[in-house]
Amino acid sequence: MLVRDPREGGSHERAGSRAHLLLGRLPASLAAVGDSITRAFDACSLLSDCPEASWATGTDAAVNSLALRLLGPEKAAGRSWNLARTGARMADLPGQMTAAAARKPELVTVMMGANDACRPTPGLMTPVEEFRASFGAALARLRKAAPKAQVYVASVPDLKHLWSTGRIGGAASVWDLGICGAMLADATDLGPAAEQRRATVSERVDAYNRVLAEVCARDERCRYDGGAVHGFRFGEGQLSPWDWFHPSRDGQARLAELAYRRITAG
Repeated sequence: MLVRDPREGGSHERAGSRAHLLLGRLPASLAAVGDSITRAFDACSLLSDCPEASWATGTDAAVNSLALRLLGPEKAAGRSWNLARTGARMADLPGQMTAAAARKPELVTVMMGANDACRPTPGLMTPVEEFRASFGAALARLRKAAPKAQVYVASVPDLKHLWSTGRIGGAASVWDLGICGAMLADATDLGPAAEQRRATVSERVDAYNRVLAEVCARDERCRYDGGAVHGFRFGEGQLSPWDWFHPSRDGQARLAELAYRRITAG
């Protein structure tokens, strides 16, 4: 039963209530793997992780993380683990998944891939087949050590939409300090070479998302978000005021809601 929380203007799941979940019931534990988004980098202060504001495992009531929604505050404190690492790419996921599997979680969340596209230049982006091999290896490691764990996989965000949102504001000067150069460098340049560069990155993100969907579909205990994160239209209020790239606390709350809706969908 979903109930409205008047303090937050959103909905959350009461611990112990019924919901149609991946597991068919509320999970007893949750491990999160991924990159700086799951670490809530730049959500609370400049150049710092803020795991308490993480969409996946955070304890901040204003974010209302997935762990809070599914486990409740008491279980979330002791039975959820944030194993993501700022700067991680898909090649790092097998190692993170090994650490997650050791904890025998009932649910694992995966949000990885933005850094594979956000390289200094498009030529340095992770090749699609390497991306596929690493993701497949990560799931295989989980299955070996925690065969019954359920998995939620978030799509890679739409980096071109991010560019189009921030380019006309003050973001361009911040991005030029070296944030996601393949997409965001020279943000005000609308010439053909710059537009082709952005299109190349956008196409690679689409390819990564196809890989996530395809590999996840072969695992009966894996649920892809159906492109929900990629399709979400982040606005200025959902972006960090320090880098205009990572989600703000409000952006983290939106990610938590997207994940919750997908996991509890019939």
